[in-house]
Amino acid sequence: MNVAVLGLGFMGATHVKAWGTVKGATLAGVMSSDAAKLAGDLSMVRGNLGGDVRRVDLGSARKFALVESALADPTIEAVDICLPTDLHAPVATAALRAGKHVLVEKPMALDFKSACAVCAAAEQTGRVLMPGQVLRFIPAYRTLSQWLKGRQVGSALFQRRCGLPVWSGWLSDASRSGGAVLDLLIHDIDFCISVWGMPEAVRASGSKDAGVDLFHAELLYPGSSPVVIEGGWHQPWDFPFSMGYAVKAEGATREWSSEDGDNGDTVDPFAAELQYFADCVNTGTPPDFCPPRQSAQSVALARFILESREANGAIVRTS
Repeated sequence: MNVAVLGLGFMGATHVKAWGTVKGATLAGVMSSDAAKLAGDLSMVRGNLGGDVRRVDLGSARKFALVESALADPTIEAVDICLPTDLHAPVATAALRAGKHVLVEKPMALDFKSACAVCAAAEQTGRVLMPGQVLRFIPAYRTLSQWLKGRQVGSALFQRRCGLPVWSGWLSDASRSGGAVLDLLIHDIDFCISVWGMPEAVRASGSKDAGVDLFHAELLYPGSSPVVIEGGWHQPWDFPFSMGYAVKAEGATREWSSEDGDNGDTVDPFAAELQYFADCVNTGTPPDFCPPRQSAQSVALARFILESREANGAIVRTS
């Protein structure tokens, strides 16, 4: 499978590195409007996870300055979309219609209708579409998901926090990124849907001021305590990134925090995610571990959470 990475910001740079470890795939192209990045100079790239990339060897990968050029190249079989969020849905749709298989970074779109349109394009063209919900590939969350099977949950708290995303102008523009709930908390929203499905309703509070974008969201499921998702963008800009959970089920509790370290686990979740996508394309198998329609639901739920916060914590039903 020949793949092109579209976008060489922090996530695109991270994916470029990971593609070098994926079996059955070749990084055949990269796209950026920045000539320095196309030359492998990523010294200006920053993100919230550390591990900044300074320079990469793009080898023989074709260099594209325009998305349209990459989609028109017949040697490119799949694209990995790491562009700003407002471009995810239109570029994914165009790529699918151009006959490409598509891995698109989370969230798949800024709204549910657009996400569903991308899913429909994949179904119509018969191409593989997979949302980049990397949390599903992090060992601590995969272990939790397996542990929860068949267990009655007593309480569940998921947290995700980082500093204001000043490293990227478009991220701080909610009209382009969707804000913290769609850019950051979408990971935990997606995980909760993968385990428990869509809640009946949501209730959310928080604050948005001078770039700070915080949430305390309760997912309301019938017959159980609320599942809580907390976090967002904090001040100052270098507020350290952290994520974790505390889940109680049937007299036992599982807790994990990124601040505790990797506990010796050497799995690269980005490489695992890309390997899974490549395997799906090469075998013609739907990405059942990251189903697109479920990812569309996560976009809808993020919007419901935002609606509730804006309504001062009013309960918002999801159907």
